[in-house]
Amino acid sequence: MTTVEIANRLVELCQKGDFEGAQKELFADDAVSIEPHGTTDFEKETKGLDAIIEKGKKWSEMVEEYHGMKVSDPLVAENSFGITMSMGVTMKGHGRTDMTELCIYHVKDGKIVSEQFFM
Repeated sequence: MTTVEIANRLVELCQKGDFEGAQKELFADDAVSIEPHGTTDFEKETKGLDAIIEKGKKWSEMVEEYHGMKVSDPLVAENSFGITMSMGVTMKGHGRTDMTELCIYHVKDGKIVSEQFFM
């Protein structure tokens, strides 16, 4: 798949809330996920697809209720792309919050090899 195809497919799956499906389909086995500066609930860097999937499950367990999500169209360069992801969630024990992240992805050999989030 090209970077454009990967970007569009990621957006399609994320808009459906199928994050794990997107990871299994589009991510390399040795992909890296980098959290925003100051994040306390997750390690700064998660390495490997299995660990990234587990991180996603941990996030889901922290959410009491989803109130909506919006994923932007991708902005694509040769081997990278970015999207914004906005969501409203009620976190267990912390109440409702609205958040927007800038998500940057790098592609190599037809797979996402890294993702990095900025708040």
